[in-house]
Amino acid sequence: MKVVLDNLDLYLEGIRLTVELTLGSFALALVIGTLTAAARVSPVPPLRAAGMFYVETVRNTPLLVIFVLFYFALPKAGIQYPRFESAIIVLGLYTGTFVAETVRSGINAVAGGQAEAARSLGLTFPQTLGVVVLPQALRTVVPPLGSVFIALIKNSSLALVIGVQELTFEANHLAHETARAIPVYLGAAIAYLLLALPSGWVVAVIERKVAIKR
Repeated sequence: MKVVLDNLDLYLEGIRLTVELTLGSFALALVIGTLTAAARVSPVPPLRAAGMFYVETVRNTPLLVIFVLFYFALPKAGIQYPRFESAIIVLGLYTGTFVAETVRSGINAVAGGQAEAARSLGLTFPQTLGVVVLPQALRTVVPPLGSVFIALIKNSSLALVIGVQELTFEANHLAHETARAIPVYLGAAIAYLLLALPSGWVVAVIERKVAIKR
């Protein structure tokens, strides 16, 4: 593992960018996913159709394909973003589909009487969803959202295809430079574990705290 220790600065830089990618795209995914979930349970048919179309189309398209189309095809239509911002948008859009389905399952798990009681008090659908249903739904989906977050840490590695110098990009470059692929990628695998395992612990802590508040 000498090659890893000798190039620890490259690993740390890759980890830093991976963390930034993951946090930025997950924040975007939470917003997109929550809005999409709301659309999918909306009483307005066009909103439900639009939400379903987005989820089914993006979720069933390989992430690598989305990266390539977004970064290399969109500029031909006059739409172009820097590498890092492109990675945030692509990962956010893709992960947003999984967040949407997770949040929607939480919404469906809330007792129907809650929404009926809110409507009887004169609350509109947005008010019912935002004040009564969503707060309860989000508490029930903390563990699956944690799984989505951990999957996003690993999915961020595909940002290397557009030149984002995250952890896998640095490991790939180092493997070619040193011709010692096995220890280099083993070091990258350990780094991903060091990112994923604490994330799981944090999710478990949040789940316990939320359970106490119920």
